[in-house]
Amino acid sequence: MAGIDIEGLATVYPNGVRAVDGLDLHVADGEFFALLGPSGCGKTTLLRTIAGLESATEGKVRIDAVDVTRTEPGKRGVAMVFQDYALFPHMSVSENITYPLKVRRVSAATRAETAERTAGELSLDGLLERKPAQLSGGQQQRVALARAIASRGKVLLLDEPLSNLDARLRLEARTFLKKLQRDLGITTVFVTHDQAEALALADRIAVMEAGKLRQLGSPREVFARPANTFVANFIGSTPMNLLPGTVSSTSGSETYVDEVGVVSVAGGSLSAATFSAPAGAEVTVGVRPEYLTLASGDVTGPALRGQVVVAENLGTQSLVSVDCDGTLIGVTVPEENEPEPGTTVVLTAPASRVLLYDRESGDLLARQPATVA
Repeated sequence: MAGIDIEGLATVYPNGVRAVDGLDLHVADGEFFALLGPSGCGKTTLLRTIAGLESATEGKVRIDAVDVTRTEPGKRGVAMVFQDYALFPHMSVSENITYPLKVRRVSAATRAETAERTAGELSLDGLLERKPAQLSGGQQQRVALARAIASRGKVLLLDEPLSNLDARLRLEARTFLKKLQRDLGITTVFVTHDQAEALALADRIAVMEAGKLRQLGSPREVFARPANTFVANFIGSTPMNLLPGTVSSTSGSETYVDEVGVVSVAGGSLSAATFSAPAGAEVTVGVRPEYLTLASGDVTGPALRGQVVVAENLGTQSLVSVDCDGTLIGVTVPEENEPEPGTTVVLTAPASRVLLYDRESGDLLARQPATVA
């Protein structure tokens, strides 16, 4: 196994586009690491640069503490699974799995043994003599994984390997892939534009935009405390509410430590305890629909008041859109608890779940550390 260290990495195309723009990154030995972002953000280019399929213009790539920036792909000790699986149609499953070993002139007996063992690990027993065209999409995906594992690479690189599967197969493959990675303990870098996949699979997530790293953290950190409005808007099955607001109370201090202040937003107000900003500061208020509570009667303390516009069924819950002083705010409620359109409701949220972002930069206004006298 091996860790990956990326230092000041840039990949610049001949037209001047910086697909990867000065990235510093560390992937720990045995970690399942996700590169997440919209199409064109540079995540696949970064993965291909690690693999050696793209040339780094600036910076360094180290695998297992060895500088491989100018090393040929076949000598980097990496195995890669592509989005389209890249299986040889004229070869059997067994031949596809062991092709990397054949290139290295491993004996036929060893190749056959490796094919049987790897096929057994990935539930491909009985399929070794079939051709790719005779396999389902999920089976083809497992063959591509089996080939990567059989090559005995130090690092496994996955370029959106689940995107060609239907929704049901994708869920099954996701569970299988996570268990397989844990069993093997191999350092894995996984590229995806699907934030649900990244949250479900990864130990840590790097969110990218325009070749730059916008946030790095655990799935829980990235979901609960997005570092900026780009990440806040990108992460979550239901979009985070991002609303213009003004700090209306700072409890007499300019910066918060653990105090709870109040922010005016959408014709009402919410308590917030996660920021540092003076009274009167213009901010963007972020609160996830899952963290808002909807009530039909009066409540004490800061709250938002409005009328229900529409409710969307999401299965076990519904997303209710509420018009608060001309601003639509989403809140999730349990199934069959949806209020009728036109109902007047009150929205509240725990102060710890209300995030404030700088209106100009979009960066999170973080709670300040206590001052030690």
